[in-house]
Amino acid sequence: MRAPDAVTRRSAEERLAGLAVPPGSLGRLGELGVWLASCQGVVPPTAPANVRLAIFAGDHGVAAYGVSAFPPAITGAMVGTFRAGRAGVSALARAHDVAVRVIDVAVDDETVGDLKVRRGSGPIHLEDALSAAETQHALAVGERVAHEEIAAGADLLISGDMGIGNTTVAAALIAAGLGLPAGVVVGRGTGIDESALAGKTAVVDQALRRAGDRVAHPVETLTALGSADLAAATSYLLTAARAGVPVLLDGLMAVACALTAERIEPGAAAWFAAGHRSTEPAQTLALARLGLEPLLDLGLRLGEGSGAVAAVPLVRASAALLSDVALLAELLPPDA
Repeated sequence: MRAPDAVTRRSAEERLAGLAVPPGSLGRLGELGVWLASCQGVVPPTAPANVRLAIFAGDHGVAAYGVSAFPPAITGAMVGTFRAGRAGVSALARAHDVAVRVIDVAVDDETVGDLKVRRGSGPIHLEDALSAAETQHALAVGERVAHEEIAAGADLLISGDMGIGNTTVAAALIAAGLGLPAGVVVGRGTGIDESALAGKTAVVDQALRRAGDRVAHPVETLTALGSADLAAATSYLLTAARAGVPVLLDGLMAVACALTAERIEPGAAAWFAAGHRSTEPAQTLALARLGLEPLLDLGLRLGEGSGAVAAVPLVRASAALLSDVALLAELLPPDA
């Protein structure tokens, strides 16, 4: 995995240190600008002008076992809402000039398409989410979508999610990736009560025990504990990193996929920045392993890519600061 350019990073750090501002006063915005410059290979960096969000939608078999506050039928309904531009992330995307695309990877309905892998994914506590062939198909879908978005001119990519039950699956992926028990990673998702939380934790625990030693292998982890939509999103993130296109991560699902991408190909995480901190404990744990600190902490738990989209102005602002702020050397007299 090619890393962001180290020489450019050093040049960006030198420019940041030379700006006509008190040392360290730009905080995380300065660090973000340095990361963006290293990804672009140029100092100062250019503010991303073509930010593209791909929402990977799919149903999950665990949704039939009380792990969510909402019924599985919501998944398909929300796909239509995205396409109509009426979802929460749609409003944020319009406000911040972000292109949105929704991909039906595994919604449990009769809709067909060349990007659809299957109708729903298996209940992971009882059976594998996917067959090995379906996992490869889903990975190919994510790669294709990433290449299409990059070909459309994307200079910053975001992955979004839609699928009732997906926080259960994402928690299982993170538990597997970090070697943690279910009780540490499982959160309330859409807002479940204590009883449902206990049941959700039991589902993840059973799924981890059923998967056994296969969790040591990231692709097999996707087959056993993932889903078609999250496998596709994992490949989307990995393909972006391989292509040298920076990624702004959203919440739990995106970070679970980022962790899995890093397990598949170490070094991928260097191309990722974390848009926001989710309320889900698994996301914070996975971000710590990836060495990423979120830009925003607003208590968001909407998903859809919304937290990352909300952070896009900060990425653009970081580029503007490194580009437009005067250098201290320009202000001092030659003999100073």
